[in-house]
Amino acid sequence: MSNSNPAPAFRPLYQQIKTLITQSLISGEWRPGEAIPSETELAARFNVSQGTVRKAINELADENLLIRQQGKGTFVASHTEEKRQFHFLRISPDQGERVYPKGELLSCKRTKADAATARLLEIPAGATLVTITRLMRVGAEPVCWEEIRLPAAIFKGLNAAKINQYGCKLYSMFESAYSVRILQVAEQIKAVAAEPAVATLLGVTPGTPLLRIERVAYTFGDKPVEWRRTMCNTKSFHYMNKIV
Repeated sequence: MSNSNPAPAFRPLYQQIKTLITQSLISGEWRPGEAIPSETELAARFNVSQGTVRKAINELADENLLIRQQGKGTFVASHTEEKRQFHFLRISPDQGERVYPKGELLSCKRTKADAATARLLEIPAGATLVTITRLMRVGAEPVCWEEIRLPAAIFKGLNAAKINQYGCKLYSMFESAYSVRILQVAEQIKAVAAEPAVATLLGVTPGTPLLRIERVAYTFGDKPVEWRRTMCNTKSFHYMNKIV
Protein backbone atom coordinates (compact mmCIF):
# COMPACT_ATOMS: atom_id res chain seq x y z
CA MET A 1 0.00 0.00 0.00
CA SER A 2 1.48 3.36 -1.04
CA ASN A 3 1.98 6.17 1.44
CA SER A 4 -0.07 9.21 0.44
CA ASN A 5 2.01 11.57 2.57
CA PRO A 6 4.69 13.38 0.53
CA ALA A 7 8.29 12.83 1.54
CA PRO A 8 9.84 15.82 3.32
CA ALA A 9 11.86 18.03 1.00
CA PHE A 10 15.61 17.67 1.42
CA ARG A 11 17.45 20.89 2.27
CA PRO A 12 21.23 21.06 2.08
CA LEU A 13 22.88 21.76 5.41
CA TYR A 14 24.24 25.15 4.33
CA GLN A 15 20.69 26.29 3.51
CA GLN A 16 19.56 25.26 6.97
CA ILE A 17 22.40 27.35 8.43
CA LYS A 18 21.43 30.21 6.12
CA THR A 19 17.89 30.06 7.56
CA LEU A 20 19.22 30.15 11.12
CA ILE A 21 21.42 33.16 10.37
CA THR A 22 18.48 34.90 8.67
CA GLN A 23 16.32 34.27 11.75
CA SER A 24 18.96 36.01 13.85
CA LEU A 25 18.86 38.97 11.46
CA ILE A 26 15.06 39.12 11.69
CA SER A 27 15.10 38.95 15.49
CA GLY A 28 17.61 41.79 15.67
CA GLU A 29 20.35 39.75 17.32
CA TRP A 30 22.76 41.47 14.92
CA ARG A 31 21.67 44.97 13.98
CA PRO A 32 22.27 46.68 10.61
CA GLY A 33 25.86 47.85 10.38
CA GLU A 34 27.07 45.48 13.09
CA ALA A 35 29.55 42.66 12.59
CA ILE A 36 28.25 39.12 12.86
CA PRO A 37 30.32 36.41 14.60
CA SER A 38 33.21 34.93 12.65
CA GLU A 39 32.80 31.82 10.52
CA THR A 40 34.68 29.84 13.19
CA GLU A 41 32.35 31.05 15.93
CA LEU A 42 29.24 30.33 13.86
CA ALA A 43 30.54 26.89 12.94
CA ALA A 44 30.93 26.09 16.65
CA ARG A 45 27.53 27.58 17.46
CA PHE A 46 25.72 25.48 14.86
CA ASN A 47 28.01 22.45 15.16
CA VAL A 48 28.87 22.40 11.45
CA SER A 49 32.00 22.88 9.39
CA GLN A 50 33.41 26.31 8.64
CA GLY A 51 32.93 25.60 4.93
CA THR A 52 29.19 25.09 5.46
CA VAL A 53 28.95 28.43 7.28
CA ARG A 54 30.98 30.14 4.54
CA LYS A 55 28.60 28.87 1.84
CA ALA A 56 25.58 30.15 3.78
CA ILE A 57 27.21 33.55 4.33
CA ASN A 58 28.20 33.78 0.66
CA GLU A 59 24.56 33.38 -0.39
CA LEU A 60 23.41 35.98 2.14
CA ALA A 61 26.08 38.35 0.81
CA ASP A 62 24.91 37.71 -2.76
CA GLU A 63 21.40 38.66 -1.60
CA ASN A 64 22.76 41.90 -0.05
CA LEU A 65 21.78 40.89 3.48
CA LEU A 66 25.42 40.73 4.57
CA ILE A 67 28.50 42.62 3.45
CA ARG A 68 32.01 41.16 3.56
CA GLN A 69 34.81 43.63 4.30
CA GLN A 70 38.28 42.35 3.58
CA GLY A 71 40.33 42.12 6.77
CA LYS A 72 37.46 43.35 8.95
CA GLY A 73 34.79 40.67 8.89
CA THR A 74 31.18 40.30 7.78
CA PHE A 75 28.60 42.95 8.58
CA VAL A 76 24.83 43.25 8.41
CA ALA A 77 23.96 45.38 5.37
CA SER A 78 22.43 48.74 6.20
CA HIS A 79 20.56 51.38 4.21
CA THR A 80 22.10 54.02 6.48
CA GLU A 81 25.50 53.48 4.85
CA GLU A 82 26.23 56.15 2.26
CA LYS A 83 26.85 53.63 -0.53
CA ARG A 84 23.58 51.78 0.18
CA GLN A 85 21.17 54.64 0.84
CA PHE A 86 20.29 54.60 -2.85
CA HIS A 87 20.66 50.87 -3.46
CA PHE A 88 17.24 50.66 -5.16
CA LEU A 89 17.43 54.03 -6.92
CA ARG A 90 18.09 53.46 -10.61
CA ILE A 91 17.85 57.00 -12.01
CA SER A 92 21.19 58.23 -13.32
CA PRO A 93 22.30 61.29 -15.36
CA ASP A 94 22.95 60.78 -19.06
CA GLN A 95 26.38 62.39 -18.76
CA GLY A 96 28.96 62.80 -16.04
CA GLU A 97 29.30 61.03 -12.71
CA ARG A 98 26.30 59.58 -10.98
CA VAL A 99 24.67 62.15 -8.69
CA TYR A 100 22.08 61.07 -6.17
CA PRO A 101 18.97 63.21 -5.80
CA LYS A 102 17.81 64.66 -2.49
CA GLY A 103 14.25 64.31 -1.27
CA GLU A 104 11.92 67.18 -0.44
CA LEU A 105 8.82 66.21 1.53
CA LEU A 106 5.60 67.60 0.08
CA SER A 107 2.99 65.89 2.26
CA CYS A 108 2.42 63.15 4.82
CA LYS A 109 -1.12 62.16 5.70
CA ARG A 110 -3.36 59.28 6.74
CA THR A 111 -5.48 57.69 4.01
CA LYS A 112 -7.45 54.47 3.48
CA ALA A 113 -6.24 51.59 1.34
CA ASP A 114 -8.20 51.05 -1.86
CA ALA A 115 -8.71 47.51 -3.09
CA ALA A 116 -5.69 47.53 -5.43
CA THR A 117 -3.27 48.89 -2.81
CA ALA A 118 -4.66 46.52 -0.18
CA ARG A 119 -4.07 43.55 -2.47
CA LEU A 120 -0.48 44.57 -3.22
CA LEU A 121 0.35 45.24 0.44
CA GLU A 122 -1.63 42.20 1.66
CA ILE A 123 -3.72 44.26 4.07
CA PRO A 124 -7.51 44.65 4.41
CA ALA A 125 -9.21 47.12 2.08
CA GLY A 126 -9.89 50.29 4.03
CA ALA A 127 -6.90 49.78 6.34
CA THR A 128 -5.12 52.98 7.36
CA LEU A 129 -2.13 54.02 5.27
CA VAL A 130 0.55 56.63 5.70
CA THR A 131 0.69 58.32 2.30
CA ILE A 132 3.77 60.39 1.52
CA THR A 133 4.50 62.59 -1.47
CA ARG A 134 7.93 63.97 -2.15
CA LEU A 135 10.01 65.61 -4.86
CA MET A 136 13.47 64.34 -5.72
CA ARG A 137 15.93 66.98 -6.92
CA VAL A 138 19.42 66.92 -8.38
CA GLY A 139 20.75 70.28 -7.37
CA ALA A 140 17.85 72.66 -7.95
CA GLU A 141 16.38 70.57 -10.77
CA PRO A 142 13.30 68.45 -9.94
CA VAL A 143 13.75 64.99 -11.42
CA CYS A 144 11.14 62.72 -9.80
CA TRP A 145 7.79 63.06 -8.07
CA GLU A 146 6.83 60.19 -5.79
CA GLU A 147 3.78 58.92 -3.96
CA ILE A 148 4.52 56.31 -1.28
CA ARG A 149 1.87 54.30 0.59
CA LEU A 150 2.77 52.47 3.80
CA PRO A 151 0.69 50.34 6.19
CA ALA A 152 0.14 52.53 9.25
CA ALA A 153 0.05 49.42 11.45
CA ILE A 154 3.74 48.81 10.68
CA PHE A 155 4.89 52.44 10.70
CA LYS A 156 3.23 53.64 13.89
CA GLY A 157 3.60 57.33 14.65
CA LEU A 158 5.17 58.15 11.31
CA ASN A 159 4.69 61.83 10.50
CA ALA A 160 6.29 64.68 8.58
CA ALA A 161 8.57 65.65 11.46
CA LYS A 162 10.09 62.18 11.63
CA ILE A 163 10.57 62.02 7.85
CA ASN A 164 12.38 65.37 7.89
CA GLN A 165 14.43 64.21 10.86
CA TYR A 166 15.88 61.52 8.60
CA GLY A 167 16.44 63.92 5.71
CA CYS A 168 13.61 62.34 3.71
CA LYS A 169 15.73 59.17 3.30
CA LEU A 170 12.90 56.70 3.68
CA TYR A 171 14.65 53.34 3.63
CA SER A 172 17.21 54.53 6.18
CA MET A 173 14.31 55.69 8.34
CA PHE A 174 12.43 52.40 7.93
CA GLU A 175 15.49 50.54 9.15
CA SER A 176 16.57 52.84 11.99
CA ALA A 177 13.19 53.86 13.39
CA TYR A 178 11.04 50.81 12.62
CA SER A 179 13.48 47.90 12.19
CA VAL A 180 12.06 47.32 8.70
CA ARG A 181 14.73 46.40 6.16
CA ILE A 182 13.90 46.58 2.47
CA LEU A 183 15.42 43.49 0.88
CA GLN A 184 13.95 43.44 -2.61
CA VAL A 185 11.56 45.32 -4.84
CA ALA A 186 9.32 44.45 -7.78
CA GLU A 187 8.79 47.19 -10.35
CA GLN A 188 6.61 47.91 -13.36
CA ILE A 189 7.90 50.59 -15.73
CA LYS A 190 5.89 52.43 -18.39
CA ALA A 191 6.12 55.63 -20.42
CA VAL A 192 3.20 57.98 -19.71
CA ALA A 193 2.16 61.56 -20.37
CA ALA A 194 2.62 64.08 -17.56
CA GLU A 195 -0.61 65.07 -15.84
CA PRO A 196 -0.96 68.81 -15.06
CA ALA A 197 -0.28 68.65 -11.30
CA VAL A 198 2.85 66.50 -11.65
CA ALA A 199 3.99 68.48 -14.69
CA THR A 200 3.92 71.67 -12.62
CA LEU A 201 6.03 70.11 -9.86
CA LEU A 202 8.57 68.76 -12.36
CA GLY A 203 8.68 72.00 -14.34
CA VAL A 204 7.50 70.48 -17.63
CA THR A 205 4.48 71.06 -19.81
CA PRO A 206 1.45 68.75 -19.42
CA GLY A 207 1.70 65.82 -21.78
CA THR A 208 5.50 65.64 -21.60
CA PRO A 209 6.66 61.99 -21.67
CA LEU A 210 7.59 60.72 -18.22
CA LEU A 211 8.81 57.38 -16.92
CA ARG A 212 6.37 55.89 -14.43
CA ILE A 213 7.80 53.31 -12.03
CA GLU A 214 5.39 51.43 -9.77
CA ARG A 215 7.11 49.49 -7.00
CA VAL A 216 6.25 47.10 -4.23
CA ALA A 217 9.04 46.73 -1.66
CA TYR A 218 9.49 43.65 0.52
CA THR A 219 11.14 42.88 3.84
CA PHE A 220 11.96 39.52 5.40
CA GLY A 221 9.62 36.66 4.56
CA ASP A 222 8.61 38.32 1.28
CA LYS A 223 6.31 40.62 3.26
CA PRO A 224 5.24 43.69 1.25
CA VAL A 225 5.64 46.91 3.26
CA GLU A 226 5.58 49.71 0.67
CA TRP A 227 3.83 50.69 -2.54
CA ARG A 228 5.41 53.51 -4.49
CA ARG A 229 4.73 55.37 -7.72
CA THR A 230 7.56 57.44 -9.16
CA MET A 231 7.18 59.83 -12.09
CA CYS A 232 10.55 60.66 -13.65
CA ASN A 233 11.55 63.36 -16.09
CA THR A 234 14.13 61.55 -18.21
CA LYS A 235 15.12 64.49 -20.40
CA SER A 236 18.64 64.40 -18.90
CA PHE A 237 18.38 61.14 -16.96
CA HIS A 238 17.84 57.45 -17.64
CA TYR A 239 16.83 54.32 -15.76
CA MET A 240 19.84 52.10 -15.17
CA ASN A 241 19.66 48.46 -14.08
CA LYS A 242 21.99 45.50 -13.84
CA ILE A 243 20.61 42.00 -14.35
CA VAL A 244 22.74 39.09 -13.20
